[in-house]
Amino acid sequence: MTFVGVVPVRDGRLPLGADEVTAEAGGRVLLAGSGTDDGAAQLTTATEVRCVELKGFAPGTWAAALAPMLRREDVVVLPASPDGRDLAPRLAAALDRPLLAGAVAVHDTGATVVRYGDRVGLDLRCDGPFVATLVPGVRGAEPVTAQPTVEALAVDVPAGVRDAEVEAVLEPEPETMDLAEAPRILGGGAGLVPPGADGAATFRLLAAVASALGASMGATRVATDAGWTGYERQIGTTGVVVNPDLYIAFGVSGAAQHIGGLGEPKHVVSVNTDPSCPMTAMADLGLVVDAPALLAELARRLGVAEAADPSEEVTHA
Repeated sequence: MTFVGVVPVRDGRLPLGADEVTAEAGGRVLLAGSGTDDGAAQLTTATEVRCVELKGFAPGTWAAALAPMLRREDVVVLPASPDGRDLAPRLAAALDRPLLAGAVAVHDTGATVVRYGDRVGLDLRCDGPFVATLVPGVRGAEPVTAQPTVEALAVDVPAGVRDAEVEAVLEPEPETMDLAEAPRILGGGAGLVPPGADGAATFRLLAAVASALGASMGATRVATDAGWTGYERQIGTTGVVVNPDLYIAFGVSGAAQHIGGLGEPKHVVSVNTDPSCPMTAMADLGLVVDAPALLAELARRLGVAEAADPSEEVTHA
């Protein structure tokens, strides 16, 4: 049984989850796109790297070009990054294989995926070769010490493939970007909403403050289960796994499933009245103050309180 990772590269930048896909494939990876040599130098889990230079992301054309060299591989794994999610179904169609999307683990006969709002894990099995996408930030990756072998390959790029045309590539807005890729996050927990308060309005205010600071808004499972914000904002092992440069936790006690989804943030600030809670214990800076009061003061100083008027309709990006 042979495994290989396929990682799309843009201008030498690896997508989130590239090292995890490489590790899941046993160190074997095919980098496709522009600046693949630079991408290969950034990998920490690779033992065997093949590089294919392709111009302009065109998932249909790329799939047709890569399929011939991937037919002999039993399991093809891609990151569940934006480009990976675009390329994987087209590659599966070109190879005439099933696609197991959103996997948290890939094995010889299939993959483990999460469904139903990340609440249920399913073990999907295949009788033959398949393609899978691996959710970034879930599996982790152990760096290898040896230098990988790197080989540049040329492929025939077919003409006339019907494909999506990229008009422009826009940088994501912090308030709507995928939490898994957010560099700065303001997270809210149950301690951010006082008894009897409007939780949805409080989280609208948190989102407005985060936006004013160039950050994204996240939440604990308690907050999403209560309906205060959408499940796409949930951080944890049952939600989105993040790895930000800065995480500011407002009223977050630090349950194990939440901390398990934090990855390795460079800096953590905890705002909580409990100085002994797990989140404050792991923080670089702990502010033992009332989280709702501090949020309200931040909103006042930033001039965003009006943007989070509780009477406004709630929409989740």
